[in-house]
Amino acid sequence: MSGPTSASAALRNRLPLLLAPALALLALPLVGSFSSWATLTVAGLAMGMIVFIIASGLTLIFGLMDVLNFGHGLFIALGAFVAMSVLGPMAALTTSPSMLLNLVAIAIAMVVAMAVAGAIGWAFERAIVRPVYGQHLKQILITMGGMIIGEEIIKVIWGPQQIPLPLPEGLRGAWLFGDAAIEKYRVIAVGVGLAVFAAMIWVLARTKIGLLIRAGVQDREMVESLGYRIRRMFVGVFVAGSALAGLGGVMWGLYQQNLVPQMGAQVNILIFIVIIIGGLGSVGGCFVGALLVGLMANYTGFLAPKVALFSNILLMVLILLWRPQGLYAGSKQ
Repeated sequence: MSGPTSASAALRNRLPLLLAPALALLALPLVGSFSSWATLTVAGLAMGMIVFIIASGLTLIFGLMDVLNFGHGLFIALGAFVAMSVLGPMAALTTSPSMLLNLVAIAIAMVVAMAVAGAIGWAFERAIVRPVYGQHLKQILITMGGMIIGEEIIKVIWGPQQIPLPLPEGLRGAWLFGDAAIEKYRVIAVGVGLAVFAAMIWVLARTKIGLLIRAGVQDREMVESLGYRIRRMFVGVFVAGSALAGLGGVMWGLYQQNLVPQMGAQVNILIFIVIIIGGLGSVGGCFVGALLVGLMANYTGFLAPKVALFSNILLMVLILLWRPQGLYAGSKQ
């Protein structure tokens, strides 16, 4: 009897992987033009990858720490503004037509943004999150308050106005594949997203710390009983999640090509939709959910702009009607 049961469970786990390709194939006849479909698909994948980078850290924070961090958007905005400040003095690299030099400049900005976001995340966890562990209502209120204060500090440092963040010279424009125009930066974003996803899966599946994180998500008391300091793991995961949000903020800022202090709060709703769709604590579910959200936003924006305003809410409702706990609830992978 275990054979059919295990086969059924394996099929159930694979089904969500087919959703993004199915959505893309469904959109093809609706869009009509293959070149337009290809452009929209790459744009959707790029958006999905950036959202995944931002949301993946938060889903681990909730899965392991049981913390509802509504202040996650602060680290997105912080990463973007820090990157803008870092890229400014590197005009020699960003104005060069060489894509390699452009990527070096962006990589430096990403590293600095992640370091700053991680450091602020460490302070945020100690001062704001730690006193309200296990108190969800207080977590929501105090982390939202922390984000608002953080936004005001960003306004003091960088000003309240919208600031342009243009793409480096070599990343502007698009590659032509037949009639399809694929923007260069969106291809880079897809590559970075896949690299982050692969690195997270490797860490969670192949390393001791990853094993402890996965075990802690499933049974925190068991990990503590084995003598491991779960509190230290909490801090490490929170810092890593904040750093990933900073990285995502850099990429989101370059994707939008302008910055405002409230940009993190604007992305927050999208992040929580992705986490709920994927299943709380599941990195794999977060990845699939982010791809679905990115593709849905771009297809509906092209086909029915008015529907695009609530398309991701509709997607979340449909997924939860099918799987009330999300695509990979309980898998924690």
